Amino acid sequence: MASAYRDTPVPLPHGPVTTQPSLIAMMVSALGLTGDELVLEIGTGYGQTAVLARLGAYVVSVERWPDLVDEARLRLAGQGVGNAEVVLGDGTLGMPPRAPYDAVIVCAAFPRVPEPLVDQLRTGGRLVQPRGQGGQERVELYERRAHNLVHRRTVTAARFVRLYGAHSYDQR
Repeated sequence: MASAYRDTPVPLPHGPVTTQPSLIAMMVSALGLTGDELVLEIGTGYGQTAVLARLGAYVVSVERWPDLVDEARLRLAGQGVGNAEVVLGDGTLGMPPRAPYDAVIVCAAFPRVPEPLVDQLRTGGRLVQPRGQGGQERVELYERRAHNLVHRRTVTAARFVRLYGAHSYDQR
Protein backbone atom coordinates (compact mmCIF):
# COMPACT_ATOMS: atom_id res chain seq x y z
CA MET A 1 0.00 0.00 0.00
CA ALA A 2 1.79 3.13 -1.24
CA SER A 3 -0.17 5.37 1.14
CA ALA A 4 1.64 3.74 4.07
CA TYR A 5 4.71 5.81 3.19
CA ARG A 6 2.92 9.15 3.40
CA ASP A 7 2.44 10.92 6.70
CA THR A 8 -1.28 11.40 6.22
CA PRO A 9 -4.39 9.61 7.49
CA VAL A 10 -5.63 6.75 5.30
CA PRO A 11 -9.39 6.28 4.79
CA LEU A 12 -10.87 3.18 6.41
CA PRO A 13 -14.15 1.48 5.56
CA HIS A 14 -17.17 2.84 7.47
CA GLY A 15 -15.99 6.48 7.30
CA PRO A 16 -13.10 6.88 9.76
CA VAL A 17 -9.45 7.31 8.85
CA THR A 18 -6.27 5.88 10.32
CA THR A 19 -4.14 8.07 12.51
CA GLN A 20 -1.21 9.50 10.56
CA PRO A 21 2.07 7.62 11.18
CA SER A 22 3.92 10.49 12.90
CA LEU A 23 1.08 10.89 15.40
CA ILE A 24 0.97 7.15 16.13
CA ALA A 25 4.75 7.31 16.64
CA MET A 26 4.33 10.09 19.22
CA MET A 27 1.58 8.20 21.03
CA VAL A 28 3.50 4.92 21.08
CA SER A 29 6.68 6.69 22.17
CA ALA A 30 4.82 8.33 25.05
CA LEU A 31 3.98 4.85 26.40
CA GLY A 32 7.71 4.20 26.92
CA LEU A 33 7.51 0.52 25.95
CA THR A 34 10.55 -1.56 26.91
CA GLY A 35 9.59 -4.91 25.36
CA ASP A 36 8.02 -6.59 28.40
CA GLU A 37 4.58 -4.99 28.35
CA LEU A 38 1.12 -6.37 27.81
CA VAL A 39 -0.53 -3.68 25.67
CA LEU A 40 -4.21 -2.97 25.09
CA GLU A 41 -4.99 -1.10 21.89
CA ILE A 42 -8.40 0.46 21.27
CA GLY A 43 -8.97 0.91 17.51
CA THR A 44 -6.92 -1.43 15.35
CA GLY A 45 -6.52 0.61 12.16
CA TYR A 46 -3.99 -0.38 9.49
CA GLY A 47 -0.61 -1.05 11.01
CA GLN A 48 -0.14 0.32 14.48
CA THR A 49 -0.83 -3.09 16.03
CA ALA A 50 2.25 -4.48 14.28
CA VAL A 51 4.34 -1.57 15.59
CA LEU A 52 3.10 -2.16 19.13
CA ALA A 53 3.81 -5.90 18.77
CA ARG A 54 7.42 -5.13 17.84
CA LEU A 55 7.84 -2.89 20.90
CA GLY A 56 5.85 -4.79 23.55
CA ALA A 57 5.61 -8.41 24.65
CA TYR A 58 1.98 -8.95 23.61
CA VAL A 59 -0.81 -6.79 22.18
CA VAL A 60 -4.57 -7.18 22.48
CA SER A 61 -6.28 -4.91 19.95
CA VAL A 62 -10.03 -4.27 20.12
CA GLU A 63 -11.82 -3.19 16.94
CA ARG A 64 -15.56 -2.60 16.49
CA TRP A 65 -15.83 -3.41 12.76
CA PRO A 66 -15.76 -7.13 11.80
CA ASP A 67 -14.21 -6.53 8.36
CA LEU A 68 -11.36 -4.50 9.90
CA VAL A 69 -10.77 -7.30 12.41
CA ASP A 70 -10.49 -9.82 9.58
CA GLU A 71 -8.19 -7.55 7.55
CA ALA A 72 -5.92 -6.85 10.53
CA ARG A 73 -5.64 -10.56 11.36
CA LEU A 74 -4.64 -11.32 7.75
CA ARG A 75 -2.06 -8.51 7.66
CA LEU A 76 -0.52 -9.50 10.98
CA ALA A 77 -0.32 -13.16 9.97
CA GLY A 78 1.19 -12.15 6.63
CA GLN A 79 3.92 -10.27 8.47
CA GLY A 80 4.55 -13.16 10.86
CA VAL A 81 3.37 -11.22 13.90
CA GLY A 82 2.52 -13.85 16.48
CA ASN A 83 2.39 -11.77 19.65
CA ALA A 84 -0.79 -9.84 18.86
CA GLU A 85 -4.45 -10.70 18.73
CA VAL A 86 -7.26 -8.65 17.25
CA VAL A 87 -10.68 -9.06 18.79
CA LEU A 88 -14.08 -7.77 17.80
CA GLY A 89 -15.71 -5.70 20.48
CA ASP A 90 -16.51 -2.44 22.17
CA GLY A 91 -13.15 -0.83 22.90
CA THR A 92 -14.56 1.25 25.74
CA LEU A 93 -15.07 -2.01 27.63
CA GLY A 94 -11.43 -3.05 27.08
CA MET A 95 -10.67 -6.76 27.28
CA PRO A 96 -10.98 -7.78 30.97
CA PRO A 97 -9.89 -11.44 30.60
CA ARG A 98 -6.34 -10.33 29.69
CA ALA A 99 -6.03 -7.53 32.28
CA PRO A 100 -4.13 -6.00 33.92
CA TYR A 101 -2.36 -4.18 31.09
CA ASP A 102 0.96 -2.37 31.36
CA ALA A 103 0.00 0.11 28.64
CA VAL A 104 -3.19 1.22 26.90
CA ILE A 105 -3.41 3.23 23.69
CA VAL A 106 -6.76 4.67 22.59
CA CYS A 107 -6.94 5.77 18.95
CA ALA A 108 -10.20 7.76 19.08
CA ALA A 109 -11.37 10.81 21.02
CA PHE A 110 -13.60 11.24 24.04
CA PRO A 111 -13.63 13.94 26.73
CA ARG A 112 -12.65 11.49 29.48
CA VAL A 113 -10.92 8.14 29.82
CA PRO A 114 -13.49 5.29 29.91
CA GLU A 115 -13.53 3.83 33.42
CA PRO A 116 -13.18 0.18 32.30
CA LEU A 117 -9.85 1.07 30.68
CA VAL A 118 -8.63 2.66 33.91
CA ASP A 119 -9.74 -0.42 35.86
CA GLN A 120 -7.80 -2.73 33.50
CA LEU A 121 -4.55 -0.75 33.72
CA ARG A 122 -2.09 -2.06 36.30
CA THR A 123 -0.69 0.28 38.96
CA GLY A 124 2.25 2.08 37.36
CA GLY A 125 0.88 1.44 33.87
CA ARG A 126 0.55 4.15 31.24
CA LEU A 127 -2.38 5.17 29.07
CA VAL A 128 -2.39 7.55 26.10
CA GLN A 129 -5.64 8.90 24.65
CA PRO A 130 -6.88 11.88 22.66
CA ARG A 131 -9.21 13.90 24.87
CA GLY A 132 -11.89 16.04 23.31
CA GLN A 133 -15.15 15.97 21.37
CA GLY A 134 -13.70 14.58 18.12
CA GLY A 135 -12.04 16.91 15.62
CA GLN A 136 -9.78 19.00 17.86
CA GLU A 137 -8.11 17.13 20.72
CA ARG A 138 -5.14 16.99 23.03
CA VAL A 139 -3.37 13.64 23.19
CA GLU A 140 -2.79 13.03 26.90
CA LEU A 141 -0.51 10.64 28.78
CA TYR A 142 -1.65 9.22 32.12
CA GLU A 143 -0.18 6.91 34.72
CA ARG A 144 -2.22 4.59 36.91
CA ARG A 145 -1.77 5.02 40.65
CA ALA A 146 -3.24 2.77 43.33
CA HIS A 147 -6.60 4.56 43.40
CA ASN A 148 -6.69 6.88 40.40
CA LEU A 149 -5.29 7.98 37.06
CA VAL A 150 -2.72 10.80 37.13
CA HIS A 151 -2.16 13.13 34.17
CA ARG A 152 1.54 13.11 33.23
CA ARG A 153 1.69 15.39 30.19
CA THR A 154 0.11 16.53 26.95
CA VAL A 155 1.78 14.70 24.05
CA THR A 156 0.45 16.89 21.23
CA ALA A 157 -2.60 18.54 19.74
CA ALA A 158 -4.32 16.58 16.97
CA ARG A 159 -7.60 15.69 15.28
CA PHE A 160 -9.23 12.32 15.87
CA VAL A 161 -12.46 10.54 15.10
CA ARG A 162 -14.84 10.04 18.01
CA LEU A 163 -14.67 7.04 20.32
CA TYR A 164 -17.93 5.04 20.24
CA GLY A 165 -19.13 2.49 22.75
CA ALA A 166 -20.91 1.85 26.01
CA HIS A 167 -18.59 4.24 27.91
CA SER A 168 -18.28 6.97 25.26
CA TYR A 169 -20.41 8.32 22.42
CA ASP A 170 -23.59 6.43 21.50
CA GLN A 171 -23.00 3.99 18.63
CA ARG A 172 -26.25 4.83 16.79
